[in-house]
Amino acid sequence: MAMDHSRDPCPWVIINDFGGAFSMGAVGGAVWHGVKGFRNSPAGERRIGALTAIKARAPVLAGNFGVWGGLFSTFDCAVKGVRAKEDPWNAIIAGFFTGGALAVRGGWKAARNSAISCGILLAVIEGAGIALNRMMAGNNRPQNPPLPSESATVGALPA
Repeated sequence: MAMDHSRDPCPWVIINDFGGAFSMGAVGGAVWHGVKGFRNSPAGERRIGALTAIKARAPVLAGNFGVWGGLFSTFDCAVKGVRAKEDPWNAIIAGFFTGGALAVRGGWKAARNSAISCGILLAVIEGAGIALNRMMAGNNRPQNPPLPSESATVGALPA
């Protein structure tokens, strides 16, 4: 598979992915915890409850997403450097390492289980991406021009 030159080089990709993951976590956390705070507040204080929940929990979720995205991107760049290949296995291996690294404080069993779970999750995501790519690629195949019809060649003069 050819190298992807549309992305920045690895040190910059790590920072970019960390920021993107942090932003997704902040937006998703604001929506999630806003709805949760709204639903769990009494009738007259629902808006205040939603804002309080957003201020308390959305930054935590954003930080967790950012750490996951930055660590995954770091491992992805490291795996690309070691393997010197650009293929789906890099993301699967990086997901395995990321899951293990994030759960290492819970002991080796937790790290092993989390690593396996994240590796499987990334394998499913990569497999779905490949399947979707193949399915959509069939729509863009070049087609041969249509052959001239029989009626157009019957009355034509020979060359």
